[in-house]
Amino acid sequence: MDRMATTARPLWRRRAWLARCTAGGMAALCGSVRATQTGAAAQVEVWKSPNCGCCGDWIRHLQASGFQVKVHDVPDTAPVRARLGVAARYGSCHSARVGTYAIEGHVPAREIRRLMQERPDALGLAVPGMPVGSPGMDGPVYQGRTQPYDVMLLDRSGGAGVFARYR
Repeated sequence: MDRMATTARPLWRRRAWLARCTAGGMAALCGSVRATQTGAAAQVEVWKSPNCGCCGDWIRHLQASGFQVKVHDVPDTAPVRARLGVAARYGSCHSARVGTYAIEGHVPAREIRRLMQERPDALGLAVPGMPVGSPGMDGPVYQGRTQPYDVMLLDRSGGAGVFARYR
């Protein structure tokens, strides 16, 4: 009887240790996946005009969606857009970067989060122009008006395809 107690005890300790390690590892893994899914860990760096109200509204949209935002007020976003590799035809009033991706214009936080989850081999996302109803272009001044727009997935060769449609 004494012998069974001593042999069972180390086995129980190893199993308990393994269970604790596995649970701790899974919690850490799940926590990092959750942070990536919610965008909570992602920082978006934004370049905008200091006088643009819709850019500020878009930034608040990102913050409300869990993103951390670092803002740079610049007199002209065209040089930033060029540095990020975004063609002028996809331009808008602000440019941004999240991780290795360029974000141009009023891209919904949901699509940025999806981009970060799927990690396509791409330059980034763009919502060309300033479509009414997109995040930042949806305030009370627009009185609930909306227009359809597409979120474009930009490839590294200057082309693009539709990543999401908003109707």
